Amino acid sequence: MSENPLQVLVQTFEKVSYSIQHHLSSFIGLHLQPASSSKAPLFSISSSSSHKFQSVKADSFVQLEDILLKVKSATPVTKEELGRATWTFLHTLAAQYPDNPTRQQKKDVKELMGILSRMYPCRECADHFKEVLRTNPVQVGSHAEFSQWLCHVHNVVNRSLGKPIFPCERVDARWGKLECEKNACEVLGSTIFYEDQKS
Repeated sequence: MSENPLQVLVQTFEKVSYSIQHHLSSFIGLHLQPASSSKAPLFSISSSSSHKFQSVKADSFVQLEDILLKVKSATPVTKEELGRATWTFLHTLAAQYPDNPTRQQKKDVKELMGILSRMYPCRECADHFKEVLRTNPVQVGSHAEFSQWLCHVHNVVNRSLGKPIFPCERVDARWGKLECEKNACEVLGSTIFYEDQKS
């Protein structure tokens, strides 16, 4: 009787999976134990006519996932990852920004944008953001004003990078307020500074 084609496919997948794990582990300095014949296969094909897959053991997947996480955590963050994280933070901040902000909240947001344009870990990005701020002054009069300004500025940056622009009329639908109990996510702002709290 000839071999089941699905069984051959699964065996090939296991070999490729082990090869990838082996090369990744060599790259990051880990050593994997070769798969022993006593170990249960990743998949098993039942002998019934239904040919259903039965998951026997997922150790290979877990091991590969662990290796990929170690490789990822061993590499510095890319400029793109930093940018996405920064925009996520800023849009989330804008989504929580109050409809009627205090003078301190307005000042804080303007200062934050200024600090980003000076201290951002990517010099080229910081210089570009400084120029964007010069031509598009920060608008912080209300939640809607700040959210729309931020969306517009994000689109200015995206255009300069050749990326698609986002329709700003959908900014609240995309970023919306965080779901927190008892308004715990609201931007409250404070006039008390850290130095004042130490005493």
